[in-house]
Amino acid sequence: MLGKMPPFDLSSIQENLSTQLRPWQRSFQFWVRAVDIYAGYKVLQVRVCLEKDKQKQEAMWGRQHELAADKIYAMCSDLGGFFLKVAQIIGKPDLAPAAWVRRLVTLCDHAPATPFDVVQLVLERELGRNLGEMFEKIDTDPLGSASIAQVHRARLKGDKSDIVVKVQHPGVQELMMTDIRNLQAFALCIQKTDIKFDLYSVTKEMEKQIGYEFDFMREADAMERIRRFLLESNKRSPVLVPRVVRNLVTRRVLVMEYIDGIPIMNLGEEIAKRGINPHGKVAAAAKQNILGSLTKAYGQMILKSGFFHADPHPGNILICKGSQVALLDYGQVKDLPDKLRLGYANLVLAIVNRDPVRASESYRELGIDTLSKCQNEQQELLKLAETMFDTKLPPGVATLQPFSEESSIKKIAVQAFPEELFSVLRTVHLLRGLSVGLGVNYSCAEQWRPFAEEALLAAGRLEGTNVKPRRRRRGLMKRLLWRG
Repeated sequence: MLGKMPPFDLSSIQENLSTQLRPWQRSFQFWVRAVDIYAGYKVLQVRVCLEKDKQKQEAMWGRQHELAADKIYAMCSDLGGFFLKVAQIIGKPDLAPAAWVRRLVTLCDHAPATPFDVVQLVLERELGRNLGEMFEKIDTDPLGSASIAQVHRARLKGDKSDIVVKVQHPGVQELMMTDIRNLQAFALCIQKTDIKFDLYSVTKEMEKQIGYEFDFMREADAMERIRRFLLESNKRSPVLVPRVVRNLVTRRVLVMEYIDGIPIMNLGEEIAKRGINPHGKVAAAAKQNILGSLTKAYGQMILKSGFFHADPHPGNILICKGSQVALLDYGQVKDLPDKLRLGYANLVLAIVNRDPVRASESYRELGIDTLSKCQNEQQELLKLAETMFDTKLPPGVATLQPFSEESSIKKIAVQAFPEELFSVLRTVHLLRGLSVGLGVNYSCAEQWRPFAEEALLAAGRLEGTNVKPRRRRRGLMKRLLWRG
């Protein structure tokens, strides 16, 4: 006699099928939208060539940027995940058209939150205890939700200080890796046509770095290492780094100190709320102080240590009581080999001294392979270095326009770019985006000169160089934002 047939579970089959097909569905959605956006610009390039009036040309580009901005926003918003990080990278005032920036900036802080009942299951599975046994309280609404994780404010049993609980979204890793591979294929296509830059190597480094972000134990180690380095290198650390609660860290959960502060994106509102002219000298000095703290921290991390926080977008920066700047989220960190660290130090000095010969030597040392398409090759190489690796754009350059025939990337094709150097490039561009957003035009290369000289001097590559001590600024932000 035949045994009973198991019940036919249609919903389970549908769910499994949907899970297996989801990466293919995302790939299809990406390619349809990416090709549509790219084709729009290629068609416009032809139309602009037929129009002689410069003002009409600019108006045509403006309309195309607005149209593309809506499409890019819709793609990043609908697909989420990795594309929220793409929005953070390209949505910079110095890097993208203003229309793109206006639309994409709102995506940087907002990602769909995982429901708290799912968060509770993840926490209890990862930490091996019920929430009530560990926490005095935990907010069910997250402080924020990003592409990989979300954070909740909480308090541990028997403690008086608040902490932050970072929890990874379930199932996000596989989808994000699919997105990155699609972007790599797209990068290969456009670098063979319009943008003569080794974009594929850049996306490979993104794949490596984002893969690391899924291991919160690695992030906790990085946070402690950077915090210790900055404290040992300064009388007072230029940025605050949260303390880790070591016994509450797993690959998918990270518990750390809660730091209270004002998001840097809200700085202008806070200044105005306190009755200070946002365009006056006091506000300008405060903004310079903020950038000074961040720039000092990054100069020391990149050039002295080689181990640095590689994701300084506005959502990761707070302005805190006592004039301090806090740097959050250590999922993306980079450990530069000494050869690249010293090669970059040499390039920093080339930029500061406007030395085209030294810049060319630095390119070779760093493994940046270029192909010249112009007569004044060395000057263009220096201009390209300034454009890529300094926050202050070269004279006459207001925004990066890689499609323009006058662009250094058009004149100097970058055929090979070290993957490991991409994190430095991205960090500089994020700092530049902050400086543009704050309305401060400054050179990070100039601020990093003493750290570059110190690094090269320690390696025996500079002789007779006097490394000038940097003057310390006092607590302007303390008086400005936390008076009374």
